[in-house]
Amino acid sequence: MEKKYVAYVGTYTHGKGNGIYIYDVDVEEGTLTKRSEVPISNASYLTMSLNGKYLYSIEDEGVAVFSIAENGDLSRINSIDIDGMRGCFLSTDAEGEYLFVGGYHDGKVTLISTNPDGSLNKVLDGVYHRGLGSVAERNFRPHVNCVRPTPDKKYICAVDNGIDQVKIYKIQKPQNKLKLVDILRSPRESGPRIIRFSADGRFAYILHELSNEIHVYSYDGSGKNPQFELVQKVNTLSDELDRMHDAASALVLAPDRKHLFCSTAGDNTVAMYEIDDETGLLNKKFALPISGEYPKDLAVFPDSQHIAVANHESNTITTFKVDYENNLLVMKGRPQKIETPNCIKFFELGGRQVRK
Repeated sequence: MEKKYVAYVGTYTHGKGNGIYIYDVDVEEGTLTKRSEVPISNASYLTMSLNGKYLYSIEDEGVAVFSIAENGDLSRINSIDIDGMRGCFLSTDAEGEYLFVGGYHDGKVTLISTNPDGSLNKVLDGVYHRGLGSVAERNFRPHVNCVRPTPDKKYICAVDNGIDQVKIYKIQKPQNKLKLVDILRSPRESGPRIIRFSADGRFAYILHELSNEIHVYSYDGSGKNPQFELVQKVNTLSDELDRMHDAASALVLAPDRKHLFCSTAGDNTVAMYEIDDETGLLNKKFALPISGEYPKDLAVFPDSQHIAVANHESNTITTFKVDYENNLLVMKGRPQKIETPNCIKFFELGGRQVRK
C-alpha cells in the first residue's frame, strides 16, 4: 500500500495568515498542493505526537492540541495557558506523557502533562532562565529558542539564544519538576538556536544563529551526568563571509539519516552536509540560494530527494530536487504564496511524524 503524506505549515496571523495550512504531498514529484486551512492565532511552531494521533501548536493563548484524522484533517481538542508569554518551540517525550515548550520572549521552559485521550492536562513546572547575554540587540536577556529531549530519554536540552547556553535538565519524579544538572556553554555572541541529535543518538548538532555555525558534539549519557564534547565547527554560509544580517535559522536531519540541511537568512541559502557514520563529522557539500527571503524553516521530503523551504519574509514556500551527485538544488515549479510561514512539518497518514 502506497504511503501518503501531508504537510502542516504554521503561520503568523497578524497579517493575512490564517493559522495552520494543510498540503497534500506528492513525494515522487516533490510538490505540495494546498488543501485546507485551520484558523488559530499565530501558529509559530508545530509538532506531532510520536504515536501519530495529535498535532500540537503554539497559539497566542498558550498551546493547542488537535486530533489528526485519517486523511490528515485537524480537529481541535483543547488548549492550555502556559502561565507566561507566547512560546516559540514544542517537543514531546517518547512516551507522550509530556509536552515541552520553549519561551523566546520570557526565557522560560514549560513542562506540560498530557492525558491519554490526547488533551492537554496542566502545567507541571516552569523555569525562567537567568543571566546576561552579550548582544545588545537581544536586550541581554534569556531567550529559550528550543527545548528537546536527548535520544536516551534521560535529559531535556533547553537552548538559550540570549545567554549563549544550553541548559540541561532532568525531570524529577514523582514531583514532575525540572532539575538543572549541567550547562553547555557556547561562545559569547554565537547565539545557539537549535539542537538536534544524530539518528543513533551519539552526536549532537547545535546551530548558532549569530556566528552562522554548526557545532558538532559527541554525546554520552551513560554516566552520572551527560557528557558533551566538541569535535567540529562548520560554517553555514555560501561564501563564509561574516555579514551583519546573516542568521542561521533552521536545522533538519534528512530521513536517510546521512544528510543534514541548514538554512540561513540574509544569505538566503540552504546548505547540505554529509554525515560520517562513525565520527558524526559533517562534510559541507553546498550552500545555495532558495529563491526566497528569510528561510525560517525547511523540511526534507520523506524520500530525501526533495526539500521544501518556508520563506518568512517573501511569503512563499519553495521546493527543490536535491541533486546529490552534482551537489545542486533544482527548483520545482513556481514559489507558492503563503503569508509569513514559520514552521513546516511532513506527516505520514496513519503513521508517525517524519523525522526532521
